Amino acid sequence: MFRRTFIGALGGITLAIASGTAASAEGQKMDIVDTAVGAGSFSTLVAAVQAAGLVHTLKGDGPFTVFAPTDEAFAALPAGTVESLLKPENKGQLVDILTYHVVPAKVMASDIAGKKAAVLTVQGDRLSVNAMNGVRVDGAKVVSADIEASNGVIHVIDKVLMPGG
Repeated sequence: MFRRTFIGALGGITLAIASGTAASAEGQKMDIVDTAVGAGSFSTLVAAVQAAGLVHTLKGDGPFTVFAPTDEAFAALPAGTVESLLKPENKGQLVDILTYHVVPAKVMASDIAGKKAAVLTVQGDRLSVNAMNGVRVDGAKVVSADIEASNGVIHVIDKVLMPGG
C-alpha cells in the first residue's frame, strides 16, 4: 500500500512523501478516482469531479497526473466558491478548473526533481512546476507525491489551482 517517508520539517511543517501503489482489498491496482475516494481526504474533489462529469474520463486508460487539492484546500477558497462551482449552470467553469489540475502523462516526482517546467494541462493552459527545492505547482505546495494508480499518479497539493491565476 502506501509508504510514508519523512523528509524533514520546514517552517514548523512536517513534510512527508507518500509513495506506493493504491490497491483494492482484492489486491487489484485502483484507478485515480477510486484511489482518491479511498484516501478519504478528497471528498470535495470527488464531488466536483462527479458534478463536472469527469469520473468516466479519470477512470479511463490515461496515463494522467493529477494535482489533487485536499478538502482543506477547497475549504480555504472564499466562502460560497465551492457551492457556486457545483451548480449545474457553472459546470463549464468547474470543468476548466478541474482539468487544469490534470496533465495528460504520468509524471513522477523523480522525473522533475531539480527542474523547472511549464507543463501542458488537459484544460489547455500550462502549469508552472518548480522542483528546485521541494515541489511547487503554480504556487501550491506538493505535500504528498507519487501516489500511483492503475492509470497514472496523484500528487497531493495544498491549494486549488485556478487557470489564469
